[in-house]
Amino acid sequence: MSTVTTPDSTSSPAPVRAWLPVMLALAAIWGCSFLFISVGVRELPPLYLALGRVVAGSVVLLAILALKREPLPRDPRLWAHSFVVGAIGSAIPWTLFGYGEERIPSLLAGIWNGITPLVVLPIAVLIFRTERFSAQRGFGLLIGFLGMLVVLGAWQVQAGANLLGQGLCMLAAVSYGLAIPYQKRFLAGTTLSGTALSTSLLLCATVQLAVVAPLVTGQAPPAPWSLSAKTVLSVLALGALGSGLAFVLNMRNIRLIGASRSSMVTYLMPIFSIIVGVLVLDEDLTWYQPVGGLIVLLGVAVSQGVLGGFRRKPTVVAPAIT
Repeated sequence: MSTVTTPDSTSSPAPVRAWLPVMLALAAIWGCSFLFISVGVRELPPLYLALGRVVAGSVVLLAILALKREPLPRDPRLWAHSFVVGAIGSAIPWTLFGYGEERIPSLLAGIWNGITPLVVLPIAVLIFRTERFSAQRGFGLLIGFLGMLVVLGAWQVQAGANLLGQGLCMLAAVSYGLAIPYQKRFLAGTTLSGTALSTSLLLCATVQLAVVAPLVTGQAPPAPWSLSAKTVLSVLALGALGSGLAFVLNMRNIRLIGASRSSMVTYLMPIFSIIVGVLVLDEDLTWYQPVGGLIVLLGVAVSQGVLGGFRRKPTVVAPAIT
């Protein structure tokens, strides 16, 4: 995860044509990330796939900083918080999605990513106390929980590997759910640009994975020339696009329409993950998976008050970058 939670814009709203094409592009990039993960784990251990991603993303963001002539953070406390967010917002969830997609289709992993805003709420309320609980939010959580049961197909017996894979993707969403309110509480007030802050997060994640990956896998990272072109391109796409270019585009939309409206990209991402999973990877789609995903997103919308008829201002939740 490489976004920052920022206050909504108070200026007059930008025209739809200025931000909607960018939002669709973001949804496509992040939704297709699950396709790239599925391809990458065929040859790479998930830990090394995640490491390749953060390295590629760091290179892209460092290049952007160099072009903009912006420095990296210098405050040790900010780097300490970046180390935490780099772990729970990038290194851990990206690794968990990799292990999950060794067991389940990419389209299903994309659906599970859609529950992230729903996970954020109880963590923000109970742990970080950055949000307040209400009956409306409780109702939204209930709807979302029912949607999760539908996605799982809880009425039927499934293979253990399938349940394990879905559980790993669910844990990845929980990790995002910890990272977003943590970032909101400890990093949102910084005067640094989003690019500089996100670069620090990815650099921290790079250090973490560079240490952990060899210890856990018991092997050195494979040489790039020993991998297929599909795998190398998938790693580059995950890093350069999903963690580099997409971040820049997302920050543009946040400045144009505010964080609340820009977070609607979260609702579009599962659509693209399903489309590319079915068309490109020829994955099977059961009726209850997208239906459950829609129920989850309905719960998210209710809990954030973004449906018509609710007057409360929507909760500002930064999108979870996959």
